[in-house]
Amino acid sequence: MLNTQQLMDQAVLLAGLKEMPEDCGIMVHGENIKKVLFGVDMDTPELLLAKELGYDCVVSHHPRNTNKDILNVLNDHVKKLAELGVPVNKSQKLLAKQKGSLGYNGHVSNSRRSESAAQLLNMPFMCIHTPTDLIGEAIVQKHLDEKFANKPETTLKEICDAIEEISEYKNSERKPVIRVGSGESYAGKIYVLMSGLTGPGADILKEYFEAGVGTLVMMHIPEADAKIITEQNIGNVIIAGHMSSDSLGINKLAEKWAESGVETTVMSGIVK
Repeated sequence: MLNTQQLMDQAVLLAGLKEMPEDCGIMVHGENIKKVLFGVDMDTPELLLAKELGYDCVVSHHPRNTNKDILNVLNDHVKKLAELGVPVNKSQKLLAKQKGSLGYNGHVSNSRRSESAAQLLNMPFMCIHTPTDLIGEAIVQKHLDEKFANKPETTLKEICDAIEEISEYKNSERKPVIRVGSGESYAGKIYVLMSGLTGPGADILKEYFEAGVGTLVMMHIPEADAKIITEQNIGNVIIAGHMSSDSLGINKLAEKWAESGVETTVMSGIVK
């Protein structure tokens, strides 16, 4: 048995982080957790379901916390780009546009809806976002690096096929798709980008390509950004899939909790 803080600590540790990111949180604390209900999007209906079925805690992947600094998670793109040689001052300024847009949306959201329901139900409730994204990102990057280590002329179709070798993608109804480029396009440097809160916008994605990335493998991309990148004509984008990509890290974390005696049931978009 674990408490909610210990569940969170294991997620942070498994992702290789030193502290809990701002897009994670424990909204209702709990002790002696034996059974967890974990899904991509967990709200009042899922909280009621958990109560009815006798679960001790509900975990949502997508943020349900109210941290005013949640947009700081976008700064992960500044760090990633710095590792690729992009000056931090440049990417920071380019990222400001996306932060501004997301700030408008976040300011008007009903941010305590799920939390208030959990409090009324006395149901321990958490959200774990970036840690599981990082876990999934690392799994896909490692798989592709090993698969194409000695194949410099890898095509986008070959990457899509390789992604489907991972069970969460193989068993998903929505298969990997090429959003920028074609099946015959050479990939160049393959970079898996599945963390950082959400899509950073076309300006930041362009920086990845200009820093030497040939193909970005992502969870999702807005149509408008895909069109801009197509017009730039300098890189490729493969969308591995949203729910399947989220499932990768969630399933690994559920396995970790099981080692501590916590039974985890996955639902709400999770692919096994």
